[in-house]
Amino acid sequence: MSWCFIHGAARFAAPLVFSLLIAGCASLTPPPGSDAPLPGSTRAYQEQIALSGRLSVRYQNNGKDEALHGNFVWTQNMAQTSVTLLSPLGQTVAQIDVSPNGASLKQGNEPPRTAADVDALVQGTLGWPLPIAGLRDWLQGFAIEAAGMRVIASPQSPDVITRDGWRIHYASWQNETPAPSRPRRIDLERQTAQAGDVAIRIVIDSWQ
Repeated sequence: MSWCFIHGAARFAAPLVFSLLIAGCASLTPPPGSDAPLPGSTRAYQEQIALSGRLSVRYQNNGKDEALHGNFVWTQNMAQTSVTLLSPLGQTVAQIDVSPNGASLKQGNEPPRTAADVDALVQGTLGWPLPIAGLRDWLQGFAIEAAGMRVIASPQSPDVITRDGWRIHYASWQNETPAPSRPRRIDLERQTAQAGDVAIRIVIDSWQ
């Protein structure tokens, strides 16, 4: 099975438009002190990470349920984020890069699309939201919850509602002794005007 939108043959024949979003310029710099553990925590935010895994998305398009599945490779440092989107068979579907100069999204032989706001760029292209600005933190279990407090999720406290309305559930963790647990599966849900009920499942297979 290749990476695809389940839209019927006509949509399947269109250019593949899956893209993994990256944090926009304003979101590339975590809040001051985010690289230090919070009180009572043994886990620190890492500015530089590299990971790979699987992604599935459910949403609505013109009142119809849609779904897509694929793999991804994610790298980030303090200033930049890069995501390669792959089909289940390993073909590169899209490349997303974000730097202080803005975001670019490239698919196949098409010219890259650019914008200052990567979330707007990707949602406008795909028709559904993927909150990469937030995922720079969420992939490590950090988040800003609805009241504006910065929190660290854990196996004992796996649920967060963010200030922008995403419901995050850390469904499973990678236990690395003696290192602290890191997220393995992250479920995201949100009601949107454009894509209806959006449900995203991220499974992290490898941390580097």
